[in-house]
Amino acid sequence: MWQGEWIAYMSEIDTKKRMNLHRSSDDEEQYIQLYSTRTGQTYPIALGKEAVHTFTWSNTSASLYFAARTPCANEAEEDYKSEWNDVIQYREQERGDTIYRINIEDITAYKIETLINISLRVAELICSPDGRRLLFSTSSKLGDLESMEDFEIYALDLMNRSQTVPIRLTNNQAYEEELTWFNNEEFFFTVSGYGSIEGSYKDSQGRLYSMNVINSRIERWADKFKGQIEGYALLQQGRDGVVILGQLGTEIQIYSQLSANAELIKRTGWNGSYESIVTGSEGNSSTIAFIHSSFDVPQEVYFINNINELSSAQAITSENKLFTERSLPKGKVYRWTNEEDKTEIEGILLYPPENFEQKNLPLLVLIHGGPYMADVNMFRAGWYTCAAMMATDGWLVLQPNYRGSSGYGDEFLNGMLLEIVSRPGKDILFGVDALIRDGIADSTRLVVGGYSYGGYLTNWLITQTTRFNAALSGAGAIEHVVDWGTNDIPVSNVYLLGGFPWQQPSRYQMEAAVYQLDKVCTPTHIIVGEYDVRVPVAEAYILERSLKALGVTTKLIVFPGEGHDIENNPWHEKIKVREELKWLHKYGNTRPHKCNKTLSSSTNNKRIQENIPVFVAAL
Repeated sequence: MWQGEWIAYMSEIDTKKRMNLHRSSDDEEQYIQLYSTRTGQTYPIALGKEAVHTFTWSNTSASLYFAARTPCANEAEEDYKSEWNDVIQYREQERGDTIYRINIEDITAYKIETLINISLRVAELICSPDGRRLLFSTSSKLGDLESMEDFEIYALDLMNRSQTVPIRLTNNQAYEEELTWFNNEEFFFTVSGYGSIEGSYKDSQGRLYSMNVINSRIERWADKFKGQIEGYALLQQGRDGVVILGQLGTEIQIYSQLSANAELIKRTGWNGSYESIVTGSEGNSSTIAFIHSSFDVPQEVYFINNINELSSAQAITSENKLFTERSLPKGKVYRWTNEEDKTEIEGILLYPPENFEQKNLPLLVLIHGGPYMADVNMFRAGWYTCAAMMATDGWLVLQPNYRGSSGYGDEFLNGMLLEIVSRPGKDILFGVDALIRDGIADSTRLVVGGYSYGGYLTNWLITQTTRFNAALSGAGAIEHVVDWGTNDIPVSNVYLLGGFPWQQPSRYQMEAAVYQLDKVCTPTHIIVGEYDVRVPVAEAYILERSLKALGVTTKLIVFPGEGHDIENNPWHEKIKVREELKWLHKYGNTRPHKCNKTLSSSTNNKRIQENIPVFVAAL
């Protein structure tokens, strides 16, 4: 985070903590590092031993603000340990945050001042341009999306030292984020996927709002846009409105809007997708930097002096030059119809290099997570966004934007309600049918895979059809009760399934793959992070144990020290993709013998009964 001559960033004294996030002790000092662009020196600012959740600059480079978990008094902590030792009292032990100011006018003698204690966790902090107000959003003390009352926006009057309670600005059923001031009285925020500021809880595509802290008036920007707001940045610090990254269908393009009531203008640029847009003020215009890519054009950073130069932007990096020297997969948009309800579905087809629009190709159905996401015309190569690598390995890759995907309107997004795997599953299978019917895919060489919600759908699809030779299940649930009870976004389960497990028991069962696993014959590769709480790690173990009991070929890989995102050890990312490719090589081109006959519940029940003595003996 840059202000004046200083660049501020977080670090810990123990660099190994990053590789072992969930096992760090409570006695590690937390630091903000301040790097001087003038002298080249770095100065550590010790913040204490409590977890720091966020920080921000003031309106000058003379001070910063940060929020950390409120510490226990030494006496209270000793009393607790004396009574409870190391026993955890769930919920009761959680504490809210304290907001502090750091005065760094003298960097060698900085001072930390306590401003206010609050009962929730602070998610974001921003200081107004005139330095008079501090705005912050909150989240649950547990870090879970369990009650929407925990997610609100507050203001603190920095000129009123006697203020002990912040002013609550919002009172709704939405998860607000990406706060940005655009004058001393108004700020922007987004709501992406979780809840709504209007009325009762209802998920929608990403939206952009502004709010006045004086009169509490909220306005929605780009309200006629049918797609998803992916990001935004101010033009001339808001005086010329905003630039917006908007996803519509399979592209993310740049739009601009002068005010909430003004027309939304699509800017003329390139096909493909823009991301990570930032702006700066230069005279009477705003300079803009962004990342752009498309199917076969790798990501680079581009710079323009004003928004009207978008189509003539020049790259200022060449980080991905290596990819331009290789033959890359080419992609196109592919559309089909869900014949059951006549809804048009589309997705991305990535062809193997030198095989664009060839026929009778082996097909990998690679399903995105979310579910409120989409696959778009963009180039990426990573452990999660691995479609290009799979295509380079010889697979035609279908990336379906099934019901629940963003970029197709709120009705399409909510089209999976109550049918959270069965409806999207049918969308996907009708796409496979269409590819075979069009002669594009080889019906004897079909495989399927996905991560997160893509893992949910992979697990479901192998119970609905025996046509896939192999499956790649990444961090996907196979039922919804344990998932709801132990994940960090339980409000999503309740919304998508129409209630709590005891309110909708039949629906929780009908939409769960675990109750139909006796139909599975597909060799299934499973991966999960050791500490995943977004999709609880138990789901992977239940899937592996079930398939093992049924005699279905399976393998489970657990990445130590990782959560839902595999990001703490680059080796884990490499191994994830390597092992999935090996699985496809081994099983993807041959139909499993078990899939040549219809598996009935009675057949598999008999097999399980026969093996019960073996399982019991093993115990």
